[in-house]
Amino acid sequence: MMLRSKLAKISLATITVLGFGTTTLSADTLGEVQKQGFVKCGVDGGLPGFSEVGSDGIYKGIDVDVCRAVAAAVFGDAKKVKYIALNAKERLTALQSGEIDMLSRNTTWTETRDTSLGLNFAGVNYYDGQGFMVTKKLGVKSAKELDGASICLQTGTTTELNVADYFRSHKLKYKIVSYDTNDQVVKAYESGRCDVLTSDQSQLYGLRIKLLKPEDSIVLPEVISKEPLGPVVRKGDGKWFDIVRWSFYAMVTAEESGVTSKNVDAMLKSDNPDIKRLLGVEGQMGENLGLKKDFAYNIVKQVGNYGESFESTVGEGSPLKIKRGYNALWNQGGLQYAPPFR
Repeated sequence: MMLRSKLAKISLATITVLGFGTTTLSADTLGEVQKQGFVKCGVDGGLPGFSEVGSDGIYKGIDVDVCRAVAAAVFGDAKKVKYIALNAKERLTALQSGEIDMLSRNTTWTETRDTSLGLNFAGVNYYDGQGFMVTKKLGVKSAKELDGASICLQTGTTTELNVADYFRSHKLKYKIVSYDTNDQVVKAYESGRCDVLTSDQSQLYGLRIKLLKPEDSIVLPEVISKEPLGPVVRKGDGKWFDIVRWSFYAMVTAEESGVTSKNVDAMLKSDNPDIKRLLGVEGQMGENLGLKKDFAYNIVKQVGNYGESFESTVGEGSPLKIKRGYNALWNQGGLQYAPPFR
């Protein structure tokens, strides 16, 4: 289901407004979600590989899969999600206000967002870093050659601060040209209103395939920041935070254990105690979260493990063909690591 953002009336709980406009909403989010019959998940809606609507009207992407995993955990049905498309300026306010139950929209985990906005990051589903895309005809091969460049970017993100830090440290001049949406940024770049398009590198690859002539642009090699992207929930509801966090960790743990959407039924008979606990054959993992014992089984069966999700949405099995890199498992040279199910 698709719904453009409209800040809804808040009827879920009591809201306490803190200093500097921050909002903390304390509620039984799980109870409200179960009552409404679906998870309201804030997404981008137009970013290839992360969250976009296909020609069949179905949302797809690595961020979408986190929403689907939570729905599978709560309802046993990954389709029970209402997707709410939000731009970068709207996304955090929509979560703070209660318009959405969770945000899974390529959002960077920062100290400020984690401590002063009444929000909690529930994990990192994509380790990223900011980069630059330029046209080949510009004739540059390094970001250090961008002195005096005009730079297109999306407002409401950490992108502009990173640009300012990088250019100041390298004593380079620049001009910012900002827009509200990725589509506006792409059109501005394509029409020549700026020399450079900057965003997280993963987004650059996604935005490049939207260009009329993607082969005419290149992504420069420099990565100028750390951008850990992940799902976000409101502070004040530890149970819901745990559900979102462990729904994602179930996907990572399944990949670590070799459990896939194709073999998960056979794995129910595994002698491995870790797999037994993960799939609910033994232990009280689901009960600890207020869910059914087979919550992780439903996630893997319907959504897949983390590796399956990555490969089909942004990896080699997708148009983006992004390598795992930092997003490989910890035992394969990457950073993806889940605490144990025990």
